[in-house]
Amino acid sequence: MTEFLIIAVVVTLTPGPGTATILRVAARDGRRAALSAIIGNSAGVLVWGILSAVGVSSLILASRLAFNTLRIVGAAVLIVMGCRSLLARHRGEAPRPHGKPRRTAGWRSGLVTSASNPKLAVFFVALFPQFLSPGSPVLPYALAMAAVIVLLDVLWFSTLAFAVDRARTLLKPRVQRGMERLTGAVMVGLGVRLATESR
Repeated sequence: MTEFLIIAVVVTLTPGPGTATILRVAARDGRRAALSAIIGNSAGVLVWGILSAVGVSSLILASRLAFNTLRIVGAAVLIVMGCRSLLARHRGEAPRPHGKPRRTAGWRSGLVTSASNPKLAVFFVALFPQFLSPGSPVLPYALAMAAVIVLLDVLWFSTLAFAVDRARTLLKPRVQRGMERLTGAVMVGLGVRLATESR
């Protein structure tokens, strides 16, 4: 279990689409929307944990077409979200809604990002079997390990969201727009890399 925790911490702290999404939402809409995005991201992680336990993730990895389709969809999601952050302020769009609509959008962003990330399929299929004993009930163990990863994600992403939200309240609007553009550029870069890398 110690080895699993070490790997889980390393995976959590490694920047990826989830990190970029949380930073983007926090920079654009604040801490509450970012917390909703964290919940959405966690839901996607749990879905991948369940799918890995029942073997669906293995089937996706075994099928080049299924894997590539998921990879392209995931890349498109990242690029679209990143471009929206890069271009939003230039269009002079209306002020963003407050309250529930903003939190719902954050939750949806987190869920879509994690659900469309093929790297999670690779991660769960490669990681989980290493820590299962022969004859162990797969689903409970998979859910328990997924829950640990979700807990680490929530702690780390909440820390990032709080830091970015505090920065938003202390910085000028021009700097806030710069933060949003930066996270948007990172998401576009991650999307392009995901779309172009080989399996």
